[in-house]
Amino acid sequence: MLKKGIPLHIQISQWLRNEIEKGVFETNEKLPSENELSKKFNVSRVTIRRALQSLENDDLIYRSQGLGSFVNDQRTPHNLIRLTDFNEDMARAGLDASSEVKLFQTIDIPPRLASLLETDENSKVLQIDRLRLGDNDPVAYDVTWLPLFYGQLLKPEELKESTIYRILEEKYKIPILRGCYRITADSADNNLSNQLQVAIQTPLLVIDRLSFTISDKPVYYQKRYYRNDKVLYEMTLERANEDNLTSENMPLKEFIPVFKAN
Repeated sequence: MLKKGIPLHIQISQWLRNEIEKGVFETNEKLPSENELSKKFNVSRVTIRRALQSLENDDLIYRSQGLGSFVNDQRTPHNLIRLTDFNEDMARAGLDASSEVKLFQTIDIPPRLASLLETDENSKVLQIDRLRLGDNDPVAYDVTWLPLFYGQLLKPEELKESTIYRILEEKYKIPILRGCYRITADSADNNLSNQLQVAIQTPLLVIDRLSFTISDKPVYYQKRYYRNDKVLYEMTLERANEDNLTSENMPLKEFIPVFKAN
């Protein structure tokens, strides 16, 4: 299959490119492993890695540590609602984001989270509690649970300035592709009162979020408690024909947090 005179990694990357363009491998589909490709072409895994790197440089594929290589979506995204992290929300509001890690501990998984995180009821998870700050003022308090497969990739010191999103995506090539949200309200207990510097029983805005990576695999479940004097959510809606909804004319045009000035 391979010809003489042309670098092997170039020939292999071109073969993979052709297969992707022909639709043999679809968007977000996993490519054969390095070991499988090495056997197929009878070359070293170093050669395979060079071929995959070439495709990644051209944004044809993305690679996730421990999971493999996947076909990228080459279409221009037209989603009207963006999935953002805390630091992005703060930056949009013109605030300097930072976090204080209050708890970083492996625990038995809470029973209600086992099915959501698709783990065994007897398994362990990493719980991370963080006080989220905007310009050094308390804005929110997060409680996050991750399966240990993902939790082992995080370090407390990294979470002071960065986010789980950013660390997993930039450092380990594990993209966060989708999030399911539930918005409710609660009142501050003793711990939340102390952390957020509000009176006990103060109403708080609560965001429950389950975040997913490729193949709809859950990465973490999070509860975020916002101070209601610091943030509100605004949405923009448009009328639309229910029989003709597409990604470009969804009635919900925007749904964003707005941070209140002091």
